[in-house]
Amino acid sequence: MADEENVTPEEQALADEWAAALSEAGDASQDDIDALMAGNAAPAAPAAPVAPRAPMEEFGMSPKAPTIAGLEGPNLDVILDIPVTISMEVGHTDINIRNLLQLNQGSVIELDRLAGEPLDVMVNGTLIAHGEVVVVNEKFGIRLTDVISPSERIKKLR
Repeated sequence: MADEENVTPEEQALADEWAAALSEAGDASQDDIDALMAGNAAPAAPAAPVAPRAPMEEFGMSPKAPTIAGLEGPNLDVILDIPVTISMEVGHTDINIRNLLQLNQGSVIELDRLAGEPLDVMVNGTLIAHGEVVVVNEKFGIRLTDVISPSERIKKLR
């Protein structure tokens, strides 16, 4: 500006904001900042030619690099090693704190499931299947009897 000694702090803050915004745009110069501070709407032409910018890819567009896509869609190898918690739910019930504090060894809690009903198989709290208890090498296991389809799982999440 021509009169830089008489710049108020508000004007300097505004100039700094414009300088930061124009530098992010990549084509800022001091002439542009001075023109904007003087009230001109059109900034001066940049002194050096600006490199052309590559167009932004829209989310969901097919990638330019070749990837291996299976029958189900894109390559999901990046998520295959993420740990999840799998649990089996025999049943559940609601009790008040008074009854909870009275529980001791040998207490029986009645659940909402009938004997012989399939267990719920949950992954991170989401129902994915039903199954029955089996014993494998002296350890408990579960045999899946019904797997919830992916479309039904997505509907339950909404």
